[in-house]
Amino acid sequence: MLIVPIATEAVPAQALQAPGEPRDARGRMVLALGEVTGHAHALAAPGRLVRASAPHMFLHLPEGGRLVHEEHAAIVLPQGWFRVVRQREYLPGAVRIVAD
Repeated sequence: MLIVPIATEAVPAQALQAPGEPRDARGRMVLALGEVTGHAHALAAPGRLVRASAPHMFLHLPEGGRLVHEEHAAIVLPQGWFRVVRQREYLPGAVRIVAD
């Protein structure tokens, strides 16, 4: 996952007005679910995750938050807006989303 802070002015209008994605059963915003392990990059914080238009996602954290994943240390994010990018990798003859 690549999470890039952006100014509010750079957030598309549809993302500013969208209600946000539903949270999982544990109340978390899941940015990506591991296809192989089932682990998740997730936040349990006030805010919302908006899938504006595929593949663009935006994250709003009015109070900041901690991005957690079972296989590495938590990452503390300040308050604000962020663009969320699923990393891709090159394979000979193809480009694919990085699998967890």
